[in-house]
Amino acid sequence: MKTKIYLAGGFEGGWQDIVTNKLKDKAILFNPQKHALAEKDKYTTWDLYHVNKCDILLGYMSSNNPSGYGLALEIGYARAKNKVVILVDERSKVDLTFQRYFSICQESSNILFDTLEEAVSYIETFAI
Repeated sequence: MKTKIYLAGGFEGGWQDIVTNKLKDKAILFNPQKHALAEKDKYTTWDLYHVNKCDILLGYMSSNNPSGYGLALEIGYARAKNKVVILVDERSKVDLTFQRYFSICQESSNILFDTLEEAVSYIETFAI
């Protein structure tokens, strides 16, 4: 059975396409960028449903993500559900004020990476 991965993070930058291209044949990907839901109650329900169904949550905090509030919710929910949380945090390196507040998400993750490429390579080890 393929590993199920939830892609948590901002919708800009094309990072989901990078992950999809690398893992599409090795894992089942839950990508909230693709659900096209606009109402917050509907997309929040969709997101948390799929976080609950995943094996791994891949969280991506890009350096230009304006807040990370949604990502923080998804990381917290995944940890409460005992999911593996793999986090890439690019923003904390360039914004020390943000880093101070986002450190709770870092501590709630199982493993932290500096780059998306490192995280995807690590996730590939789960798809043996």
